Amino acid sequence: MSPRHRVDTEQTAFFGFEPEPPRRWRLPVLAAVAAVLMAAAITVGTLIAVSHNDYRERIAKDVEVVEYVRAFMTTYTTLDPFNANAYADRILAEATGDFARMFAERQTEILIQVARAEPTTGTVLDAGVQRWNENGSADVLVATKISQKAPDGESTIESGSRWIATATKEGDQWKISQLIQVI
Repeated sequence: MSPRHRVDTEQTAFFGFEPEPPRRWRLPVLAAVAAVLMAAAITVGTLIAVSHNDYRERIAKDVEVVEYVRAFMTTYTTLDPFNANAYADRILAEATGDFARMFAERQTEILIQVARAEPTTGTVLDAGVQRWNENGSADVLVATKISQKAPDGESTIESGSRWIATATKEGDQWKISQLIQVI
């Protein structure tokens, strides 16, 4: 050891001064990076959970409105001429808005047509939400098939049609506010 170095070491020991050990900077930096990564992971996980919940609610709402429209259209396309008044009452109970007003205005005419018709069986082939409107109603596109016995009594006549039914929720119940046959 050089004489100068020996003197410096002796002086520091004499005055009680010891140099500070080098700082360890890796551990605090690693802890800060880990904290940032954990916060990012929690944020991403929360955003994914929220978007998944919104998606589930939207799908449940779609299923609810489509099932209602399916049931309504089955009732609407199934005619029983022997119970024409009950048919009109059932349809009017499910109607609201423009559809209810139009149906009520033409109720007598509709009753006569139903009473003169042959019994039919309506079936919904497929239905799906076309779009959601700003007022909370949904336009549902429906494909139906109507079957009735031919005048000979042995064969069956089938016809198909497409409809756009606008369903509006009033309270806890869906109702049809507009029904348009698509040509």
